[in-house]
Amino acid sequence: MIAENLKKVESEIAETCIKCGRNRSEIRLIAVSKTQPMEVISEAISTGIKDFGENKAQELRDKSELITGDFNWHFIGHLQTNKIKYVIKAAEFIHAVDSVKLADEINRKSKELNKNQKVLLEIKTSDEATKFGLAGEKEIFETAQFCKNSSNLDLVGLMTMAPYTDDDKVIRNCFIELRRLKEKLNKNEFALSELSMGMTNDFKTAIEEGATMLRIGTAIFGDRIYK
Repeated sequence: MIAENLKKVESEIAETCIKCGRNRSEIRLIAVSKTQPMEVISEAISTGIKDFGENKAQELRDKSELITGDFNWHFIGHLQTNKIKYVIKAAEFIHAVDSVKLADEINRKSKELNKNQKVLLEIKTSDEATKFGLAGEKEIFETAQFCKNSSNLDLVGLMTMAPYTDDDKVIRNCFIELRRLKEKLNKNEFALSELSMGMTNDFKTAIEEGATMLRIGTAIFGDRIYK
């Protein structure tokens, strides 16, 4: 099932890239494996998937200890400072830095491990109360500057979640806002390369607006079974 689903997703990514004049190689597909058991992740690895996303700190810790190989773990969920210790050893990328306090603690833990941790700032581009993220240019620039000045952080990009809606205009505006913010930061010499945006329901729109990281779960693994 996963191989068939992946083939369909890859076909849709390729078609969208052709349509909007982008190169498929610019885009990293992250298979969101949260709640998936180890045998399912092993099956996904066998299909050639190179990036997996988890949103619970202990779940990432446990999975990363049980399964290793030629792939990357991404932490894509809201991260509390007291849970960083579970994430830092495994995650190649932490997508959801939403405060200077969190960035400071990630930097401190990374220094202890002699690790250069790749991070993205989570930006709140919608009014949904349930969404986390930095909001307001002053807060965003201050957090970006803090990351840039930190010895063991490598600020590589920005992340956002669009609202779950059928209104493409609302979704697209969120992605446009993130892309423009990246451009603005890069004019101030932040040299960001990544835009983590786009999930199962909106990844085509995300590609059209410049996504370099897609976080896709359901379209690859099927509907999740929550305990």
